[in-house]
Amino acid sequence: MALRCIFILLLLCWSSLVVADERLAAANQALLNQIEVIHLADASSEFDHYRQQLAAEQPLPSEKLYPIAEAAAKFWQRQEIPTGNLSFELKDPFAAVIASEPQVPDYLMLSNRVRYLLWLAGHESWSPLAVEGWLRLGDSHRAIPEIRARLQALGDYPQGDTSEQYFDETLKEALIKFQTRHGLKPDAIIGPATLGWLNRTPRARAQLLAFNFIGRAKYLAGIGERYLLINIPAYEMWLVDDNRVALKSKVIVGKPYRPTPIISGEIKNLVLNPSWRVPRRLLTHDLLPKVREDGSYISSRNFEVFNYRGERVIKSDDEWRDIAKGKFPYRLVQKPGVGNTLGRYKFFFPNEYSVYLHDTSDKALFQRSDRALSSGCIRVEKVEQLANWMASNLVRDKQTWVRMQIERDKTQWFAFDAGLPIHLVYWTSWLDGDNVAQFRDDIYKKNQNISLSLQAAK
Repeated sequence: MALRCIFILLLLCWSSLVVADERLAAANQALLNQIEVIHLADASSEFDHYRQQLAAEQPLPSEKLYPIAEAAAKFWQRQEIPTGNLSFELKDPFAAVIASEPQVPDYLMLSNRVRYLLWLAGHESWSPLAVEGWLRLGDSHRAIPEIRARLQALGDYPQGDTSEQYFDETLKEALIKFQTRHGLKPDAIIGPATLGWLNRTPRARAQLLAFNFIGRAKYLAGIGERYLLINIPAYEMWLVDDNRVALKSKVIVGKPYRPTPIISGEIKNLVLNPSWRVPRRLLTHDLLPKVREDGSYISSRNFEVFNYRGERVIKSDDEWRDIAKGKFPYRLVQKPGVGNTLGRYKFFFPNEYSVYLHDTSDKALFQRSDRALSSGCIRVEKVEQLANWMASNLVRDKQTWVRMQIERDKTQWFAFDAGLPIHLVYWTSWLDGDNVAQFRDDIYKKNQNISLSLQAAK
């Protein structure tokens, strides 16, 4: 009986040691995953040293693991990203490592995706592919097997043989998935833009995900429960109410040489049937060249002309054409109504850049995949739904709102009971609601020198 008790005790001790070893190994792996994410965005010698320590074959003991976990937690805290309560009183190294991680919903999936991409970088060749011309359904090309293999590795192409050089329906469907999650026109044609993203290495993808995760997690940590968010490179707007998405819409943003600013503010007014006072820069660069070609452009587009004393000026089409050839000492105001550049709605929020959200008379532009087309302001596709939500939830004078719905030529400002926070952000990579990695073009070239950018943001 005594021998049996001793055997059971030994067995329990052995089991405890096995569990402890498994927990320690799991803690090492989880912490390595975390340090890899940090190191991709902040390639400092400190985290490079930690990464090398954790990547060694032998798991680090608890006494060496805790200081690294503490350094990781401090990194996230410097970025204002919440973590768990890391304490050296935690006897379980795995619990300590988990406590050091960012407490945000998509961290675990992001970490797993980064881990896979880094594995892919170490096991797959990713030399640049060169294709002369364009490839489409029905074509054959020596690069197609490698294209299939890359799409398969990235999760867009089904498992199976990838050696076929013929462009078939399976490849077409995979390309459409790939193009959609990269913000490209989903036409299943391999042109320069699609090829450029196919050539983006797994490590470069992991770095984009890590860098953007940090910026996004920091931003969302203190954003509130109700807000309007526009991700500029994604050309997308999200209206969030009570932490739930109430509306999603495509948007048009500023051109690369007239960028939409990355700012936050508060929408305080909604303007129904706005007039458009043309900014001087747009007048000089966009409108006056058209007036020089055709003097009737002013009257046909429903513009009124004023001098700088606010007095209206009336001239013939020929006179306007001639005046536009020299110094133009006037300002243009487009009257409200059908055809107004701002459309039917304008959402105003005070900012030093004089940008705002508005409707547009050119709805066809929302069908384009590249929508960096404006002079800085944001055009909203689902503008009527946004206006109606504001009317229901924010507009003070709802009676006048209802009465004005049949009016198209009279401008009316509506004040809000409470302002709506608005955030214009710049995220070029993220995991969507289905945990699919999304990437977008760096339209304003802000992802250059990623590590330096993060250091500067501290």
